[in-house]
Amino acid sequence: MPIGFRAFLDIERPSPELIDAYREVPSSNIGDCVKRMNCMFGGIRSYNRINLIGPAFTVKVPAGDNLMAQVALDYAQPGDIIVIDGAGYADRALVGGMMLAYAEERKLGGFVVNGAVRDLDDIHNSPLPVFAMAATPLGPYREGPGEINVPVVCGGQVVMPGDLLVGDSDGLVVIPRDDAAELLDAVRKNLAMEQDEMKQMKDGTYAEEHHKEIFTGAFLKRGGSFHHS
Repeated sequence: MPIGFRAFLDIERPSPELIDAYREVPSSNIGDCVKRMNCMFGGIRSYNRINLIGPAFTVKVPAGDNLMAQVALDYAQPGDIIVIDGAGYADRALVGGMMLAYAEERKLGGFVVNGAVRDLDDIHNSPLPVFAMAATPLGPYREGPGEINVPVVCGGQVVMPGDLLVGDSDGLVVIPRDDAAELLDAVRKNLAMEQDEMKQMKDGTYAEEHHKEIFTGAFLKRGGSFHHS
């Protein structure tokens, strides 16, 4: 197959049960449990404040061209997240209202765009989550090249086909597919601990000494010292 015009359609995805288990977990807790290594940055944010979760169906395109992103809509499975690596180019939109409507019809899971989108009214009124870097009215070219289900870079993170993506108002985190099952237990424990400590703070039972042990202790271990004027 010629490099630049390839589509790999057989990808492995996390099980539906595993995806559902992550559905109520904030991206920040997952980010803590992957040692803050897998969170997207570079301005990628939610454009309609709808939570996103699902396996990555990746698309690599040249700057300002969405031919292969259009092709991907016909081959992604229900629930898949179309992840488009547009090289961070923000002067031409790679996803707009027409693509979004077709993705809704096909019951896809949403879009993550390392680039720009347009038709914000359609995005705001859609049930599908849309994450992107920017918005512009200027549309894309449709000439190619492009590739489907190859490794891509989005928000500074490598995304492999079938990786699990979790996104909310804070942003997006990438969970490598092979690590998703093992990570789940740590994420659940992290969330439960945080919720318990938050409850203690609100009802006045959180121990000051506990807080000092964690944070002041870390400060002192690094050679910190307190001074009074």
